[in-house]
Amino acid sequence: MQTDPSSPPSSSPPTLPQIFLAFCKVGLTSFGGGLSGWMMREFVQQRRWLSEADFLSGLALAQSFPGVNVVNLAIWIGFRLRGGHGALLGGLGITVPPMLVAIALASLFASMAQSHGLHVAMAGVAAAAVGVSLQTGLRAARRALLGWVPAAIMGATFLAIFVLRLPLLWVVGAMAPLSIFIAYTRIRRQEPRE
Repeated sequence: MQTDPSSPPSSSPPTLPQIFLAFCKVGLTSFGGGLSGWMMREFVQQRRWLSEADFLSGLALAQSFPGVNVVNLAIWIGFRLRGGHGALLGGLGITVPPMLVAIALASLFASMAQSHGLHVAMAGVAAAAVGVSLQTGLRAARRALLGWVPAAIMGATFLAIFVLRLPLLWVVGAMAPLSIFIAYTRIRRQEPRE
């Protein structure tokens, strides 16, 4: 059952075991990437633990920290739901069970490395994962486009990374502070004067 992603999250926070099991489910059932898309579907649309705006804010924050984005996001979601213990269980749930399965599958795939069918199947899984990632990216872009200035920053970032192939760290290092400054000044202008 899907609900309106813009509707408010459910009123009662999940328990710690529910958080751990939900992240285990996401980690074990998402193949080939696109994990943030799966997380959005699970925690916003199905379980309604977070609003779409909260999730996308957490995704932006997770992508700005060093490390694996989805692990950062799992920690952020867990913390948002149940504090430090939720963060710990979110991080463990998204990493440990899939890691154990990956180790087992890596040993199996090593014995099947010459199979053409396996390579074709993996390419199909990767294509589906790109679609899930694209859906999440388009939703995030729709939320971020609040005028021509954010659109210009988004476009300039895309061009710098994708077309000009400038180093990601340099581009983010320049565009993130600029974007934060613009958002800050916009908020300051909207605040009522005393």
